[in-house]
Amino acid sequence: MISILNAQIKPARRSKNHIVSSLSWALLIIGGVALTYAVYAVSDTAAYQQVELHKLESPNGASRVNFTTAQVMLNRPIIGEVIGELQVPRIGLRTIVVEGDSAKILLRAVGHIPSTAFPGQDGNIALAGHRDSLFLPLQQIQQGDLVTFDSLGQQFQYEVFATQIVSPDDVGDLHATAGHELTLITCFPFGFIGPAPKRFIVRAREIETRSLATFH
Repeated sequence: MISILNAQIKPARRSKNHIVSSLSWALLIIGGVALTYAVYAVSDTAAYQQVELHKLESPNGASRVNFTTAQVMLNRPIIGEVIGELQVPRIGLRTIVVEGDSAKILLRAVGHIPSTAFPGQDGNIALAGHRDSLFLPLQQIQQGDLVTFDSLGQQFQYEVFATQIVSPDDVGDLHATAGHELTLITCFPFGFIGPAPKRFIVRAREIETRSLATFH
């Protein structure tokens, strides 16, 4: 009787071990694919940023953003076009800004939300970026920090006056304002695993504009 039970238990154990082994291999493969994609995404973003920053810094100016504020008002840049460079020196943030806020654009750059103002225009400029890549340094930002946005042949300087955490459907910070303001938007919390439930907002007010020709 015991030998019969043992004969029945052994195949069951082998089947269970096979399932566990298969599941382990599947998880390893999934983990490997995820890691490979993460490395590719980081490398692709870094390469894109390096190439576009080099173009913007070209001494002959041929590759610089060369449309004017007046041209923007008549015919806005096309989606995917590089429109400038954003920096927050104190926290080490430096990134290319591209027109548009699609998932594809935000994988490589910070995106300018098309429905919002442009540098030099009255209103609110809104820029969006991922919390786990280009906008990760925003977790260190403070009131009074200086933000620069090089675009349209000028350097627009802003001073941070507020930060806040809002729900994803709170779009009040995208509304036009009477002055010249800049809003940076990313997901929150910064260390959250998976889709983050909140949004982190940085509000800044323009304090100065200088010609980029003075830097070259």
